[in-house]
Amino acid sequence: MESSARREEAPLTPREIYERLDRYVIGQDAAKRAVAIAAHNHLKRVQARRLRRQSLIKKSNILLIGPTGSGKTHIARNLAEILHVPFTTVDATEYTEAGYYGKDVEVMISDLLLKANHSVEDTQRGIIFVDEVDKIARRSQGARNGAGSRDIGGEGVQQGLLKLLEGREVYVPLNVTQAWNKSDFVQVDTRDILFICAGTFSDLHDYGDEPGGGRPLGFGADESFRRAKKRIGTKQLVEFGMLAEFLGRLPVVVQLDLLGEADLIRVLTEPPDSIIREFRELLAMDELELDFDDGALREVVHYSVARGLGARGLRSILEHVMADIMFEAPERRRRQVKVDADYVRPRLATLDAVELNV
Repeated sequence: MESSARREEAPLTPREIYERLDRYVIGQDAAKRAVAIAAHNHLKRVQARRLRRQSLIKKSNILLIGPTGSGKTHIARNLAEILHVPFTTVDATEYTEAGYYGKDVEVMISDLLLKANHSVEDTQRGIIFVDEVDKIARRSQGARNGAGSRDIGGEGVQQGLLKLLEGREVYVPLNVTQAWNKSDFVQVDTRDILFICAGTFSDLHDYGDEPGGGRPLGFGADESFRRAKKRIGTKQLVEFGMLAEFLGRLPVVVQLDLLGEADLIRVLTEPPDSIIREFRELLAMDELELDFDDGALREVVHYSVARGLGARGLRSILEHVMADIMFEAPERRRRQVKVDADYVRPRLATLDAVELNV
């Protein structure tokens, strides 16, 4: 009985976390392994604190670096579901240094508190995904991304985040919409909140660029391109405008690969919650059978890759391609609907990447 209780308390192993991530996240094997190890260590740290044991285990906050549509948010969201903890996504650009008009960094803890149904205990073991973290780089040294000298949302926000990343007891507003109402505050300990920060850091890598010209085209041609892509180190991130102290509180740095056409086809078809499966289920409710052939899939992913949209753009592209079928579906019961390259091509021709909601 005692041994079974111990087994129930044992945290998920890195392999178990990796295998569960692998069902929903296509590609990015190195990233999934690194995230699985960090999450496992985080679980052990939380368990040690719950058992009131002294522990030397430090927080394993994570920094994800990768192009748009490479799966940064997707990895974080699925990790939260695997660990059964509250999860919230925040945009770093919405926050300002204390004293300026905008959100204080403590408000992101309020967002997590709201997702945890105001349970402080659940909040204190949740995950906060901080997106666009590259947009809060220090601007004073004239960053190449054209942000000028404004630093209200730059170095000051990084400084404000330090205490949350490291782990402190902070007072956060109970009501996210009334952050300035100082009477309704609750104390939250951030020591066991896992922070996953993410950004494209587009000036630091050559996604889409090659010394000899453009990115290699053709099915599978991107494998050698991904291997040749340079890695980003702490020195480059500091030169970009990130504080060394800030990076020091993000010990796990993971660089995600650009997803190629073969990966994107798998994204469309393999995961249990894939977009094609979703469309099949929607049409099945109208007694229609959807047949989406390989040629149609290749046209969709080629359009996404050519415009640098990645996996994030696939849904918007397919919503446009499938619009006529979805409109007519209730009137076409008991039929098979075939979508091939000839059906997809003219519809993609009318779609401009600027119109996509990505």
